Amino acid sequence: MNRRQFWFFVGPSVVIMVTLMVVPLLAAVWLGLHYITFRNVTTPEWVGLENYVYMLSDSRFWSSLGFTLLYIVVTVPTHIVLGLIVALLLDQVSTLRGVYLAATLLPFIVTPIVGTLVYRQTFDRYGIYPYILERVFGIEYNFFAPDHITLLVFFQAIWYITPFAVVTLFAGLQTVPEEPLEAAIVDGATWLQRLWHIIIPHLRSLFIFIALISIMDAYRVFDSIFVLTKQNPIYTNIETLMYYNYKVAVQFQNLGRANAMSVLTVIGILIILIPFLYMTYKQQREER
Repeated sequence: MNRRQFWFFVGPSVVIMVTLMVVPLLAAVWLGLHYITFRNVTTPEWVGLENYVYMLSDSRFWSSLGFTLLYIVVTVPTHIVLGLIVALLLDQVSTLRGVYLAATLLPFIVTPIVGTLVYRQTFDRYGIYPYILERVFGIEYNFFAPDHITLLVFFQAIWYITPFAVVTLFAGLQTVPEEPLEAAIVDGATWLQRLWHIIIPHLRSLFIFIALISIMDAYRVFDSIFVLTKQNPIYTNIETLMYYNYKVAVQFQNLGRANAMSVLTVIGILIILIPFLYMTYKQQREER
């Protein structure tokens, strides 16, 4: 393939990517340099780096960043481990495997807002879980108390995203070569030894892929927090970056600061993803 043919095939996708990613990012940077509200959208006021400086000195911004990072640290490794466990179990099943796989995928298939609404109702005051705790165990537990809702948010994230890891790792298990496994069995290796020394190294690229996608999704989580909290002001301890960004733009009506926060969020996620991108690059170099 010569250069002309290469650009003939690659050119349209490059144009689309630039239009959908680079142009909005540059627009956000530019808007972040202005004081903009819903009243002066057509006549924004130039303020330079004031919005960026304000956001970097805003304690609420750093608090939302801290919760977002905690959200990533708790949910991403947990759902990868659970995904591997469920994928290994599915790999051992031959009868009705498709039914089990479809049931596992159900939370991921349902629209996020609808799934979160159903999830919220099961833990609500008249939901099934409070009912069981009260009727069976005699315990009155408010899942939506400010001190308890953090765990509820983490469980919802794990429940929703784990099917993605299950499907990806289950597909990877189908590509594990039989020869090393048979040789390990002959040598007397246990199942855990075969898992640790053969299966997991074979799935390493998939672990990195799942981590990359999951971190990006977790960093910009908004819909589940919005539905679970119903914008109740008492839940200040579970404010993510995107949720706080929404409040700055819609409730505080400061579009300039909201755009500045969006730019800082993009920079932050790039910093977080650099180690994973480097591992992916290093692995590709080793496989050549």
